[in-house]
Amino acid sequence: MKLTVLPLTPERWPDLEALFNAKGCSVARGCWCMFYRRSGARGPLPAGTTAAQANRADLKKLTRGDTPPGLIGYRGKLPVGWVSLGPREDYAKLQRSPVMKPVDDKPVWSIICFVVPAEHRGQGVARALLDGAIAYAEKQGVTLLEAYPVDKPGRAQDDSMWFGAKSMYDDAGFEEVARRKPQRPVVRLKPV
Repeated sequence: MKLTVLPLTPERWPDLEALFNAKGCSVARGCWCMFYRRSGARGPLPAGTTAAQANRADLKKLTRGDTPPGLIGYRGKLPVGWVSLGPREDYAKLQRSPVMKPVDDKPVWSIICFVVPAEHRGQGVARALLDGAIAYAEKQGVTLLEAYPVDKPGRAQDDSMWFGAKSMYDDAGFEEVARRKPQRPVVRLKPV
């Protein structure tokens, strides 16, 4: 699958909303890719605001920063997928995760999750997003990409595959560097 993969900017925010509001993306609508960006409890919410609304607002704020919080994949003008990636230090929860904690002190960018609406699954969207993430990281001068895929025999439930399948990363040239839980390796790639 050939996609155009572009950074999430304020102008592209409506496209991300369309993705997260699509069928099969209910988990994304609650998280808004903020779960791994925090460590510990969130703290009190503004009156009348749900956690999902606060997460949405927090991710939208990140679109105005120096480093986009992720990339959107387009088939033509239609948004068909999302990948969250950025400097490891942008994901505070990784620091204390028993599965995804740092392997060493090398500077890395982390690929955290993929969101692909149900109607676009099984068509190579996640792989095209991964290829786009690798190319984007390369343009940003990233020397090491890291990810935390799922490694299960056979087909896994879609709702457990936000991290992507290890086989997809293997095909893209990533190498396993740690495995702290049987089905959750840590993989790395040095962009060319």
